[in-house]
Amino acid sequence: MEIIPAIDLRGGRCVRLLQGDYNRETVFSDDPPAMAKHWESLGACRLHVIDLDGAREGAPRNLEVVRSICGAVSIPVQLGGGMRDVEMARTALDAGVDRIIVGTAALDPEAARNFIDEIGQKIVAGIDARDGLVAVDGWLDTTEIGALNLARKLVGIGYQTVVFTDIATDGMLKGPNIPALKEMVEAVPASVIASGGISTIDDLRAVRSAGATGAIVGRAIYTGDLNLQKAIEALC
Repeated sequence: MEIIPAIDLRGGRCVRLLQGDYNRETVFSDDPPAMAKHWESLGACRLHVIDLDGAREGAPRNLEVVRSICGAVSIPVQLGGGMRDVEMARTALDAGVDRIIVGTAALDPEAARNFIDEIGQKIVAGIDARDGLVAVDGWLDTTEIGALNLARKLVGIGYQTVVFTDIATDGMLKGPNIPALKEMVEAVPASVIASGGISTIDDLRAVRSAGATGAIVGRAIYTGDLNLQKAIEALC
């Protein structure tokens, strides 16, 4: 299982939000590329970067910072936040990103299929759920669309990887929603990467036991609650 450090960007800085609330922000670094190099030095084999400004505004807003991150490390970087069309995705790929996470745009069947047709498996489905329902636009709005139903549809048209985030647990350091994760893993014949609430090595073991192929870790590695290097040595 991959353990993937998260770098959330807002205003060019590395931040973390509580449950996706833009009013509950903690700044952890003014130098995201240096942070990326730090996580790489501890053994990370991939980075998960989210453009929070882009997620809320509907278009990438921190692309130059993302370009600098990609240039600073030798490991692949996956990017989400504001990726609403193929042109935006291609611009990010040209900046050095390895794969693109599509969230809000994936709710439109035509757009979802177009991403796969044009870019292929460098496109990943990002499904963020609150109480089992899909949240969009930087988690500001919750739809009436079931997360499992959306995952099935996206996998049915060719998506092979799903990043599944449980918003209620995100940033809370209280453990992941394992029942919801198991439901997602069992619902789709795809690689499922878990995100939200992971704060201990035991949490990571539970995520692996649930069938996830990857785990995104955020606040816990910034606060020191989880030692990234020890976690990678124990599980990877």
